[in-house]
Amino acid sequence: MASSAAMMSMVPQFNGLRPSVSASPVQNLTAAVLLPMRRKGKGALGARCDFIGSPTNLIMITSTTLMLFAGRFGLAPSANRKATAGLKLEARDSGLQTGDPAGFTLADTLACGTVGHIIGVGIVLGLKNIGAL
Repeated sequence: MASSAAMMSMVPQFNGLRPSVSASPVQNLTAAVLLPMRRKGKGALGARCDFIGSPTNLIMITSTTLMLFAGRFGLAPSANRKATAGLKLEARDSGLQTGDPAGFTLADTLACGTVGHIIGVGIVLGLKNIGAL
């Protein structure tokens, strides 16, 4: 029983977010407890984007641009072009206002840009995983 009391005094006591003040070995530990730990390495998902011409940036620009191109020129479904069961695109009136002759709307721009970014992140993380980036 005496050893459990000795161990109990070694555990820091907190009142809210601040440690309670006591004249025990806990005072020596509170400085170590409150200091943030340093991280070693970049972690599993570290990617570097040093400058505009970096490989990561070029991959993201290319994937997003290709997806926007596919949506704008009718190679991907959009608000005004739905995909049928045979994956053919056919025109429909969505009711969305657009000034674009092809009927490319703001919703299409956001959706294609998002999918382009998702594809780009997948490429970057895949190349990072195999050590090619």
